[in-house]
Amino acid sequence: MPPETPDPVLPADLVALVGSRLCHDLISPLGAIGNGVELLAMSGAGMSPELQLIAQSVASASARLKFFRVAFGQAGAGQRLGQPEIAALLADVESGGRLKIEWLAPGDQARLAVKLCFLGVLCLESALPWGGTIRIQETRGRWDLVAEARRTKPDPALWAQLEGGDGAVSPAQVQFALLPLEAARQGRRIAWDVAETGARITF
Repeated sequence: MPPETPDPVLPADLVALVGSRLCHDLISPLGAIGNGVELLAMSGAGMSPELQLIAQSVASASARLKFFRVAFGQAGAGQRLGQPEIAALLADVESGGRLKIEWLAPGDQARLAVKLCFLGVLCLESALPWGGTIRIQETRGRWDLVAEARRTKPDPALWAQLEGGDGAVSPAQVQFALLPLEAARQGRRIAWDVAETGARITF
């Protein structure tokens, strides 16, 4: 009897594996650069404007990379993330920017659910080029992501991707293609709405 062959890896799984691999390989070098900047500052030279710029850039890149690792990386069914860890990660991402993200769901959460939320944040962020606030809440297993801003700038064709559209997306818009795929894999249905001063995604 021939040996059993493993199930083929689905495209979405490959995307997550690639995301995890890239983030894993890049986090360590960024951390090393940050440590090098700290050592230079402690050597007596002080934190010059040039070193400050490097330090801020490294911190921003590291925060974004950790966020991407959750949004685009692999998430096991039993993995969970704690509320303090999620809140700290989002605080680092929004630091110095015009976008404020409030995580209002208490307690630990399944990493799969957080992955959907982070993909949703990226979708909402695209409609808030002038900044705003995104609040993330959970009620009896239903997630609600609400964005508020003075004005939004949505792309109707792009948002239609959340309904299963097959239009082309750019690298900066890939979250609109991945969110409905990941939601379907988790047995969830996405609803969304975009207005002049806000937007909403639920699943």
